[in-house]
Amino acid sequence: MLISGFICLLYRNFNAGVYLLAWSQKREDVVGLKAPKKEKRVKKENRTQPPVEAPYVAPKTKISIKPVPDKTVEIFDGMTLLDLSKRTGAYISTLQGILADLGEKVESEFDSISIDLAELVAMELGVNSRRMHTGEGKNEPRPAVVTVMGHVDHGKTSLLDALRQTSVAAKEAGGITQHIGAFVVEMSSGASITFLDTPGHAAFSAMRARGAAVTDIVVLVVAADDGIMPQTLEAMSHAKAANVPIVVAINKCDKSGADPERVRIQLGSEGLLLEDMGGDVQVVEISAVTKTGLDKLEEALLLQAEMMDLKARIDGPAQAFVVEARVDRGRGPLATAIVKYGTLVSGQHIVVGAEWGRIRSLRDTAGNITQSAKPAMPIEIEGLKGLPMAGDDVVVVDSEERARMLSHGRKKKQEKDRLRKIDEGMAEELEIKEETPERVEMTIIVKADVQGSVQAVTDALRSLNSAQVFVNVVHVGVGPISQHDIDLAQACGAYIVGFNIRSPPSPITQAAARANIKVLLHKVIYHLLEEMGKAIVEKAPGTAETQVSGEAEVLNIFELKGRSKSKGPDVKIAGCRITDGHFSKSGTMRLLRSGDVVFEGPCESLKREKKDAETVEKGNDCGLVIQDCDDFQVGDIIQCVEQVIRKPKFISTQSGSVRIEC
Repeated sequence: MLISGFICLLYRNFNAGVYLLAWSQKREDVVGLKAPKKEKRVKKENRTQPPVEAPYVAPKTKISIKPVPDKTVEIFDGMTLLDLSKRTGAYISTLQGILADLGEKVESEFDSISIDLAELVAMELGVNSRRMHTGEGKNEPRPAVVTVMGHVDHGKTSLLDALRQTSVAAKEAGGITQHIGAFVVEMSSGASITFLDTPGHAAFSAMRARGAAVTDIVVLVVAADDGIMPQTLEAMSHAKAANVPIVVAINKCDKSGADPERVRIQLGSEGLLLEDMGGDVQVVEISAVTKTGLDKLEEALLLQAEMMDLKARIDGPAQAFVVEARVDRGRGPLATAIVKYGTLVSGQHIVVGAEWGRIRSLRDTAGNITQSAKPAMPIEIEGLKGLPMAGDDVVVVDSEERARMLSHGRKKKQEKDRLRKIDEGMAEELEIKEETPERVEMTIIVKADVQGSVQAVTDALRSLNSAQVFVNVVHVGVGPISQHDIDLAQACGAYIVGFNIRSPPSPITQAAARANIKVLLHKVIYHLLEEMGKAIVEKAPGTAETQVSGEAEVLNIFELKGRSKSKGPDVKIAGCRITDGHFSKSGTMRLLRSGDVVFEGPCESLKREKKDAETVEKGNDCGLVIQDCDDFQVGDIIQCVEQVIRKPKFISTQSGSVRIEC
């Protein structure tokens, strides 16, 4: 009965479930009564699709905008805000906020901005920027820019002198070029070439690097009698790094010791593929003195320029490259530049590095005033508010306000970079001081005729840093020595180094003498470095060392009875003959027997012919008492050991490089 009742109950429940399921299905078939939850899910999915008429908003990617000093982004005119955001890693809203602070309203990320605004925004973000100028516009053939490079005194300036039929080499101090000269040479064929003459001395490496950066062709001058030298190899590396073709001019072929074939072999061994060896590097044998081979050199340069098909945009705003900068007493800051693109026009507002101004006048290489300058033309720019750095770009801007803004932003960034480098340098200096506590500081103020010379002298002086002397260049400047320089030198105890500048007026000289300030004036770089090297060696504390100053042989032994209370009744005296060097009473005596040290102690008594002596020289006999030592034997060797201070050495190589060797 129980089993049949249980089965009946299950059957009833099953029928009830089937009935409820059928009733539910019937309700869903009624129009308008379908499951509302399902309908809501469909509507949510539809909402995720953007309306056709709504603008697309780029998703904001969370990227840090912390300043990265080593990061450099490329900017160009007409780039969109979205382009700048991708390159800098900053939010669109961040860029719009910076532009709003600059007085520029940019609504959409697809709006374009000028290259000046892009640079200002990058500076606010703490990111370095590099201007990329468009090549659009009318292109015309332009002259080649040729840089003459080579080792010091291999005849670079004499070669240009022969090409220009002028006497520049005779005016150079010491017969070497002190800073870059830019000249336009009219060839006999009617074509013109812009030449740059760079210094060959080791201290002017930065100038050679700048020359290679702006040039189209490098003329590598090698003396036929000297062959390849250190600055020759350096010039080759600069040209290769800048991807600039080389034309080799083997100079001084008129000299008796000339061997052009040896020079060819040396160049080939250094990886320069000459035409004689199946390569593409032209080689010309010349003599700047007798002017032989110059026509062949002209042909080689024009052929190389023709193969390169040199053209440049001549319309639109110009871009130029500063090769040198100086201060003229009557005209103010002057920048020598070579135009790369466009046409530079007098009256334009420009930004040069961190300086700005309005072009007051343009002068060509002959000193004549011109209204405009086209590509490959060297020009002297007057009208800047401050002195730019050699290597700076010249950028044309729309207005004075924009020029001021760019200049202010660049100076602000330069100051940040300078402080960062100071912090890094102080940390490094602290580590060095901990390792070498005896290191002293030599403070120097550098003044020179042009900006490039300032940089070269400063770099050369800093290369004289050593483990014992820290060379600290606290101030640099272009122009003559002033009262401000004297005051600064007096405050920090500095040397004043003047390179290729006039002697200061009498009041300045007298003020320096009263303050006991050393002023060094030179017109030749290696003379300056030699004198400063000697001053550094004198200032160095030196290293304390022990050295054997003399050696003697024991020939006899004497004994005095009861003459010393400290040793008792007896004192033993070694009768010696000095066989090498000298003996000093202040030295330490070392007793050797069969090559082994058996005793070492201070000298208690040193006599020569029964008289007390401070020193005894080689070849003389003496009587010697060593404190607490009475174990002398005939034939023993006694050495005199003294503490000496070993000073560093100033090393100057044939290539012109210098260093301090501790």
